[in-house]
Amino acid sequence: MVEENVVAGGGSNKDIEENKAIAAIGYLGILCLIPLLAKKDSPYAQYHGKQGLLLLIVWVIAGFVIWFPIIGWIIGVLLTVLFVIGIINALSGKMKPLPVIGKWAENWKI
Repeated sequence: MVEENVVAGGGSNKDIEENKAIAAIGYLGILCLIPLLAKKDSPYAQYHGKQGLLLLIVWVIAGFVIWFPIIGWIIGVLLTVLFVIGIINALSGKMKPLPVIGKWAENWKI
């Protein structure tokens, strides 16, 4: 029998290895629904799906500000950096919240 190690955040090593790709898809806009709906039994996929959903919501809200010169561009660049950080964390097997906004998603019951 294969021994599973539980890692911080509630996921196991097996869960993380099996769901890295699905977790990374969770950061691709509306595709955040894939891990949220298809992998309800995976704490790892759910974690990154929630982070991706939060990032999508922030992108939509920021979409109104991005059209303003300078401040909008800065916000756009910062959100793009969060997007890249999220995908890197998901593919690296890390359950780290996104900087600045990530803590909000941790308590969501979806």
